[in-house]
Amino acid sequence: MKRIQRKPSHPGSILREDYLKPLSITVTDMASKLNVSRKTLSKILNEKGAVTPDMALRLSRAFNTTPELWLNLQKNVDLWEAENLSRDWRRVRPLPEKALHSEL
Repeated sequence: MKRIQRKPSHPGSILREDYLKPLSITVTDMASKLNVSRKTLSKILNEKGAVTPDMALRLSRAFNTTPELWLNLQKNVDLWEAENLSRDWRRVRPLPEKALHSEL
């Protein structure tokens, strides 16, 4: 498995830098267009909140993208954080091949 060395960009930073700033849209205006609270959007933009499937649908509709774009950005951040900020998962040992195939 190829490991990502640097933390991937949070979808909130991409939304802020690549969409809102170039279009000169304020957080309040965008929250209104997305029909979410300013607080909800602000948490995402400040990388304190995650893009949910519902938010991905809203963003994809607003910016003519796909919901998968936003969910994949979030997934990349989540996986990187899980791999790099926690070590507990490293203690899990793979099951023997025989055990894996006996279930099928």
